[in-house]
Amino acid sequence: MKLLAFIPVLLFTTALRAQSEQPAAPSKVYFSGSGELIFSAPILDVNGSDKGSVVRFSPFFNVQSILNMDVSEHVGFFTGLGLRNQGFIYQVPDTNIRYKFRTYNIGIPVGMKIGTMNKELVYFGYELELPFNYKEKKFIDGDREDRFDVWFGDRTERLFHSVFLGFQGPYGSNLTIRYYLNNFHNTAFKETKDGVTTTPYAGMKENIIAVSLGFGLFDKDSGRHHHSSTKLKSN
Repeated sequence: MKLLAFIPVLLFTTALRAQSEQPAAPSKVYFSGSGELIFSAPILDVNGSDKGSVVRFSPFFNVQSILNMDVSEHVGFFTGLGLRNQGFIYQVPDTNIRYKFRTYNIGIPVGMKIGTMNKELVYFGYELELPFNYKEKKFIDGDREDRFDVWFGDRTERLFHSVFLGFQGPYGSNLTIRYYLNNFHNTAFKETKDGVTTTPYAGMKENIIAVSLGFGLFDKDSGRHHHSSTKLKSN
């Protein structure tokens, strides 16, 4: 809720800069793009407990290509296509067991920009994501005990829905806050091992909040000069 209180301030500041700078009219339709460095954590309710959330850092592999449609110097709309490494870490309370969950998703955002196009602006919108690869790791006392990944499986929800709010600041720097509206795991998923059928994600409610950093996401020249530090390995 505190974040929402900053929206009018951001809009007002951006509008003042737009009025004073009077930039040349931007291109009406153009492409831009950027990478992302993502910090994410879930809002948890695991059988009534909200404990166990651990921040996850995923610098690799997150890229976005944006189709911009600017209707004026200060208002624009956008859509596009993105590839995102999203997930979270869960420390089972009062144990030495930790899980790392992640998916690779293809996303399609739809949003609006307000400010000085190609420069300082506020953006917000909705994104639909299709998870196509799921990975799960289990650690005990810091040692990995199990690891597997599944392509187009049903351990997670079929589609992820998120809303986002962001700000493009000086030198094309981007800060985006994203909230996933639906659960990460499919709580009805069943698996059978040694003749025993279980529902491993039953009782797990997990809505991810992610904060990402980027550069030149809505800069029409970003395709020529933006760079992203995505050479690090992900959790």
